[in-house]
Amino acid sequence: MNFSQLGLAEAQVRACESLGYTEPTPIQKQGIPVVLSGQDLIGCAETGTGKTAAFLLPIIQKLGEKPRPGVRVLVLAPTRELTTQIHKNYREFNRGKGNRAVVVIGGANMRTQISELRRDAAVVIATPGRLLDLIERRAVSLAAVEFLVLDEADRMLDMGFWPDVRRILAALPEKRQTLLFSATMPGEVLKLTQEFL
Repeated sequence: MNFSQLGLAEAQVRACESLGYTEPTPIQKQGIPVVLSGQDLIGCAETGTGKTAAFLLPIIQKLGEKPRPGVRVLVLAPTRELTTQIHKNYREFNRGKGNRAVVVIGGANMRTQISELRRDAAVVIATPGRLLDLIERRAVSLAAVEFLVLDEADRMLDMGFWPDVRRILAALPEKRQTLLFSATMPGEVLKLTQEFL
């Protein structure tokens, strides 16, 4: 099986090939068609199995189908390192397609992040704490979010981020596509997914 058989457009398939990806991993085979169909998704896959591509490739494709203003994609991750890696992957898959992405993390200059957000950001890749700070300062609107990705949900739970995540979810439209990825699926994470998927 190749990437074109998953429903990805030619531009996305070429992006994969240019990065040396020829055959999809199991999480990509199962996840990409679900994301393209518009359904919510719970994906259980360890780090390094290609889950970032499983959500970024179809989301980038869907963003290009119906251009709209505002922040349309929110990716929440537990660590600065992971947000930076997701952003790097986004730039690789999205080369030359517009739809700017902004990283929002603690420890970085908040004024710079606010300035970046105001420059027509379509994608926000964030850690929960800093994003919540910006929401409370009314520096970002999430009213146009169509896609929510919760990456490494089990780690966010372990690190105590779920109260912040719940507050962020309250700022999002109810009508959205929600994708949750986790390396493990403890009972607490499954219970939490029932609240917002």
